[in-house]
Amino acid sequence: MGRLLYETGRLDEKTRVANERGSSKAGKSSFSWAWGLDGTTEERERGITMDIALQSLRTPHRQVTILDAPGHKDFVPNMISGASQADCALLVVDASHGEFEAGFDRGGQTREHLILVRSLGVSQVVVAVNKLDMVRWDRDRFEDICSQMRPFLLQSGFHPSKTQFVPVGAMDGINLVEISGAAELTSWYKGPTLVDCLDKLEPPSRDIVSPLRFPISNIFKGQSAGIGVTGRLCSGVVQVGERLRVLPGDETAAVKSIEAEEENVPWAMAGQNTTLFLTGIDAIHLSIGTVLCPPTDVVPLATIFTARIIIFDVQVPITAGASVELFHHSRDVPATVSSLLTTLDRASGAVIKKKPRVLTKGTSAEVQISLRSTSLSSASTARPIPLESFSVNKDMGRILLRRGGETIGAGIVLEIFG
Repeated sequence: MGRLLYETGRLDEKTRVANERGSSKAGKSSFSWAWGLDGTTEERERGITMDIALQSLRTPHRQVTILDAPGHKDFVPNMISGASQADCALLVVDASHGEFEAGFDRGGQTREHLILVRSLGVSQVVVAVNKLDMVRWDRDRFEDICSQMRPFLLQSGFHPSKTQFVPVGAMDGINLVEISGAAELTSWYKGPTLVDCLDKLEPPSRDIVSPLRFPISNIFKGQSAGIGVTGRLCSGVVQVGERLRVLPGDETAAVKSIEAEEENVPWAMAGQNTTLFLTGIDAIHLSIGTVLCPPTDVVPLATIFTARIIIFDVQVPITAGASVELFHHSRDVPATVSSLLTTLDRASGAVIKKKPRVLTKGTSAEVQISLRSTSLSSASTARPIPLESFSVNKDMGRILLRRGGETIGAGIVLEIFG
């Protein structure tokens, strides 16, 4: 991603040279381009992306906001936080022999990331087949990777018309903005560059009519007075001077200023990744996953709800009472699949069986989910989280379920009980 930012003019020469020197000094010269987005000391020392990094670039017809998400298995929760704010996906796969296979085989991160982004509502994907220069721009290798991925993308819910594959050599900037520099590639590839593919992505429709819903993904102290919160507007519009309710809790806060795409703006709308600077509230009342909404139209709070879910490739079937981690935007909380209500036909949605005993791989089902308390005390009750049914607000009604470090299911909220 660092090289793409450089080629599009978002990473200047001075920063590039500084990153090159710094990475060489740290003994990680091959990671110099990654330093364009990996800004923390730990990320640079370990040579992996750990948290979400936000940048933007311009193509001829698009203003693209990039949420650089970690690919390592240990940081999937951070990846989910970033994917929940995305409209489209850019998946970078390694064309080196053995590397692609490791990511795409069962249990690999390539598969899990594709399932996650589709489950979170992303319907368009660009697959950048990187390091093709390492295999001498082998056309057969490129087509082999594409042929392996296409059936899985279709099975995961990506329509072929919304899926693009592009060969790149990112280290040398080949086929990012221009295809020049690799005669072996141009001899057989006549398709678009990576930026051309990004330029053709279609922005989804924005829900500006519904009430404001702003899940917080990050909190920081503003340089001047106020607290900065970042996130993506799920729905509605927010403007400077507006007073917002903070849920969970009883607090309100005033919007002092709004920053979008590194510029101060008077208002922001659904779909935008923005930073709101708030006054009149203490940071102790804000947390990752908190939702900002109008005082007159607050988001419901839930501890028990029903959901329609699809079970992924699980080794152990899911039974009533199973403990899971529930992911909703940037929040993850302990929960229990308290009741298995029905299994459903995936195509028609018709009920196949009521009160099934177990849910196995590939099953579609309606279940009841109850949040669990994080306290060790048996008397304590679970804290509710802001949630809405999918029929009311699509972005606020999507959930993911994980267990034992793997994603076991995803679905939509049907009804909230309490």
